[in-house]
Amino acid sequence: MAERIITGFHAIEEKVLRAKDAGNGEGMRIVYSKPGPRVKKILAAAKEAGIAVSQADDKTLSGLVQNLPETSRDHRGIVLCLSGEQAKTRNLVEFDDWLLAAAAKSEDERQVVIVLDSVTDPHNVGAIIRSCDQFGASLVVVPERRGAKDVETNEVIARSSAGASAWVPVAVVNNLVRTVQRLKENGFWAYGADAGGQSLKDIKFSNRAVIVMGSEGTGIARLLEEQCDQIVSIPTCGKIDSLNVSVAAGVLLYENYRQSIG
Repeated sequence: MAERIITGFHAIEEKVLRAKDAGNGEGMRIVYSKPGPRVKKILAAAKEAGIAVSQADDKTLSGLVQNLPETSRDHRGIVLCLSGEQAKTRNLVEFDDWLLAAAAKSEDERQVVIVLDSVTDPHNVGAIIRSCDQFGASLVVVPERRGAKDVETNEVIARSSAGASAWVPVAVVNNLVRTVQRLKENGFWAYGADAGGQSLKDIKFSNRAVIVMGSEGTGIARLLEEQCDQIVSIPTCGKIDSLNVSVAAGVLLYENYRQSIG
């Protein structure tokens, strides 16, 4: 497996902290140029995790990131290189296994699943995962097709999520319609986000909630929308048509979380 390169302070820090907690920095190395305050903090955690560290010039770091997407090439003086098992994602889960564990939990326990239908921009996916981390979502579901490409290795997603993609469970599935059906069979209530739905201020989320987000262009696919028990809209006062999908997801997740804490 080729070495995987991570950039961005948040994303690197989360990977390093996870290795520190696991007591295993094997297959990880950090290359840095200028030891500023933020870099020094990461290097200290890397030392505790047993991660190899080396110093190089900016030209060397630029060479390491040259094959990354353009938005991920701004290394800001530090990169994390992963090889072997470390290069594999740690947050991907099998949906069947996750659902089995979720079904066994108490019905009073809050569980929130975000389903992304045709959300292909990795910046949006990353931002949604970040909101999922902040507001306690249990799982993000993306389709094998019509989703952000290579969600398990996409560095734009990792960077846009500010490191949250290292922690939030993600399941990649073949069929979103069947996935939502199975969640509903296990006590989940499905809410679809659409401008023509019931106002969010009038919605009381179920303890087991599925929030379905569609693309900004076409919205939720018809067959998937038919699986939604309620269609929810976010009251706004602006002059453009709608919110960015990642912003809308953040609003819905916040309201779900707010209701859960009273």
